[in-house]
Amino acid sequence: MPILFGGFSLLLLALWIYCIFDVVTTDPRDCRNLPKMFWLPIVLVLPDLGSIAWLIAGRPRIVAHPPERAERAVPVPPDDDEEFLRGLRERVEEQRRRAREGQDPSDDQD
Repeated sequence: MPILFGGFSLLLLALWIYCIFDVVTTDPRDCRNLPKMFWLPIVLVLPDLGSIAWLIAGRPRIVAHPPERAERAVPVPPDDDEEFLRGLRERVEEQRRRAREGQDPSDDQD
């Protein structure tokens, strides 16, 4: 039985430390119901009740869907990207030119 109470005490201690860290790192604009400067003393002075109150009433809500960005980058397939194709053609032409220059002049009698 003492092991059970010891484990429960460690769990409450971990919850308290987590809530202190969470209050400190939360942006003041995101705190609900009370200002951040009131939440920290509540969690510090009332470890168990303050931690539970913070999780229920003070912690920022998790947004299910992130807000839409004004300009979302959409990947373009390589065969639809004109700039990519242009660069590819230039590279191929450069490689062909180098290959022609590197050939023996006697082989150009075609």
